[in-house]
Amino acid sequence: MSITKTTEQTKKPSQEELLRRFQAEQEKALGLSSLTREQWFDPVPRQFLNKDKASTTILFGGLTMAHDYLVEGALSGLGYQVKHLDCPDTESLRYGKEFGNRGQCNPTYFTVGNLIKYLTQLRDEEGKSKEEIVRNYLFVTSGSCGPCRFGTYVTEYRKALRDAGFDGFRVLLFQQQSGLKQATGGESALKLDMSFFLGFLKAVLLGDILNAVGYRIRPYEIQAGSTDAALVRCKKHLYDALTGQKWLFPALLQCRKELRTIQVDRTQVKPKVSILGEFWAMTTEGDGNYQLQRFLESEGAEVEVQSVTAWILYLIWAGRYDTKERMNLRTADSGRKGLKGVSPFLRMRGLALADGVLRGMFQTYARTIGLRGYHLPNMDEIAEVAHQHYNNQLRGGEGHMEVGKLILNMVKHKANMTISVKPFGCMPSSGVSDGVQSLITEKYPEAIFLPIETTGDGAINVYSRIQMMLFKAKQGAQKEFDEAITRKGYTVEKLQSGLGRKKLSDPLQSSRHVVACTAANTVYDMRTFLNGFSLQRNKHEMEGI
Repeated sequence: MSITKTTEQTKKPSQEELLRRFQAEQEKALGLSSLTREQWFDPVPRQFLNKDKASTTILFGGLTMAHDYLVEGALSGLGYQVKHLDCPDTESLRYGKEFGNRGQCNPTYFTVGNLIKYLTQLRDEEGKSKEEIVRNYLFVTSGSCGPCRFGTYVTEYRKALRDAGFDGFRVLLFQQQSGLKQATGGESALKLDMSFFLGFLKAVLLGDILNAVGYRIRPYEIQAGSTDAALVRCKKHLYDALTGQKWLFPALLQCRKELRTIQVDRTQVKPKVSILGEFWAMTTEGDGNYQLQRFLESEGAEVEVQSVTAWILYLIWAGRYDTKERMNLRTADSGRKGLKGVSPFLRMRGLALADGVLRGMFQTYARTIGLRGYHLPNMDEIAEVAHQHYNNQLRGGEGHMEVGKLILNMVKHKANMTISVKPFGCMPSSGVSDGVQSLITEKYPEAIFLPIETTGDGAINVYSRIQMMLFKAKQGAQKEFDEAITRKGYTVEKLQSGLGRKKLSDPLQSSRHVVACTAANTVYDMRTFLNGFSLQRNKHEMEGI
C-alpha cells in the first residue's frame, strides 16, 4: 500500500515541469517552437593595432567642454588621431531613444545618441561608407561596477550601433579601477605608459582649473561675454602647449594675462549655488541637464561646480579605506584587490603619495594661472561627516560624497543653495537625494536643498522649481551682505566708490572665506583697503582746499 502511494507521488510533475509544459504549449500556439534560439553575447571588439594608428581616429567625450578639448590636445601630442565629440544635445537624445534599449538612464541616451549622431553625419553628410567608418574610427568610453546601469554602457553602445547600421564599430572600455580592458600591449597602438597617463592627468587638472576660474569670474563681469572670450583664448594656449608637449608654465602665465583683461564688480550680491549629484548629470554643460549652470547664472547666481580631480581623489581615498579594512582580515586575502603577498603599508604609502602629488600639481597650476583661495575637498572630512548617515562602504554613484558635501555646505557656510541633479530613475543618486538627504535637511532646517531629475524634456518644470528655491537663496545672500556692511560700518556707496581700485577690480582677487556670498566676503576682506583709500582721498581733498 505504502509502495503504491510512493510511486504515485514520484510520478506527480513538479511546478517547474508544469511551467515548462505551459511554455511549450504557448510557443507552439504562437508558432515559435520551430525557431532556433541562440544566446546573444557581446563580442570582443577588433583591437586597435600599431599598423592602424595613423589611419584611425579615436573619438571620445562626456566631460565638460574644456576637459574634452584639452584631452584631445594631450592625446594629439602623443601621436594619436583624436576627435572629441560636441556636447550632447536634444538631437543626440533622439538618436539614443531611437536605437537604444528601453528603460535606460538619461546619460546613456545622450552619450550613445551623440556618437550615433556623429557617425550618421560622417555617413550622410561627408559621404563616408559604413565600412570606412568602422575601419577608421573607434570610440573610447568609461565604465564601472556597482548598483548602477553604468556597468552596461559599453554593451548599450554596441547594441545601438548595430541597430543604427554601424555593426562592428569598435567601442573600447576604460574601467575607472582597472585601466583599459582591451589588449594594450604587444601590437596594440594604445600605449598606457607614463606619458599617456601624465598627459591625460594634466588635461583633467587644467580643465578643472579653467572651469573654476570661469564660474568664479563670469557672474561678476562688467562686459558680458568677456570671460568666455578670455577662456577661449586660454584654452587655445593650453591646447597648443599640450599638443606640442611643451612646458606648461609659459602657457599658464599667458592665460593669467588673458584673464586679467576682464573687468569685474564683486559688490554685486549673488547667491552661491553648489551643484552635486550623479557624475555625468552634474558635469555636462548641455541639454543633458537643461544647461543648468548657465541657467543659474542667467538667473543671477554664482555657480560652484564639482571637479573631476575630486573624483580622482575619491578613488584614491576608496583605495586607502579598503586597504585599511583588508588589513584586519584574519585569513589569506587572495582576491583581485587583496593583500596576499602585498605589503599594505607600501600600498598605503603609495596611495598617500598619489594624493599628495595630485594636490601639488593642481595647486601649482592653479596659482600660476591666478586661481587663488581654491581648496580641493578633504576626503577624510567628507567621509567622517557623512558616515553617520550613509555607510562609507556603499560606493554606488557618488557614494557618501553627496551627503557629506551637503552637510559641509551648511556647517561651513560654503553655499547659499545646493542642487542635486540626477537622471530620472538613477538608483544610487535617487536613494541618496530622495532618501538620506531628507533627514539631513530636517537636521539642518536652514538648508536650501533641491533635488532635480533630468529626462531630456520637462525643462520648464525644472526651471520653475529652481526659480522658487533660488528666490530664498537670494534672500539669504542679501542677508549675509547686509550683515557684513553693518558690522564693518560701510555703505554700498562707499564700496562702489572704490570699484576702480586694483583690489576690487582684479578678476583674480580672492577674498577670505567667511560666508557663502562672494559680495559679503568682499566686504569682510576690504576693511583695511577701504579705510586707507578713504584717508588718501580725504588728504587730497584737504590739499585741494
